[in-house]
Amino acid sequence: MNNTAADLSNTVNNFIVQHSSQINWTQRPALEKWAAIEILGHLTDSALVNLHRFVRCTYESGFTLTYAQDEWVAAQHYQDADITQLLSLWQLLNNQIIMILNNYPPHRLDAMCNNETVEFLAADYVDHMRHHLDQIIELKYAT
Repeated sequence: MNNTAADLSNTVNNFIVQHSSQINWTQRPALEKWAAIEILGHLTDSALVNLHRFVRCTYESGFTLTYAQDEWVAAQHYQDADITQLLSLWQLLNNQIIMILNNYPPHRLDAMCNNETVEFLAADYVDHMRHHLDQIIELKYAT
């Protein structure tokens, strides 16, 4: 789990340092598509949900938590968010996830959460994040 935590840390920090200041956060690539700020909002929601999952799965078996991503993004009005605050929130939530993953009880790595092992969910969380950060980076070059 420490490798996954290191991957997460590197992914977040590299994005902040290398890309975040160069993004046009509010431009939509198409009418029905999220702007970069909404993608980051989605990643913030994902961090919130996964933080909850990782904590609960340290002591609870069979825990399930899902969310309606489009509805969450709309309800939180990420399009109108302050990007500096949103980036900070996203980074802080991920720092807490990193803390949890670095200290995850080894005997709970195979615990089932959302019908997957915690170990799988952690790696999938990083892959999901990278996918969406790549979308944001592509928007940077499309403008």
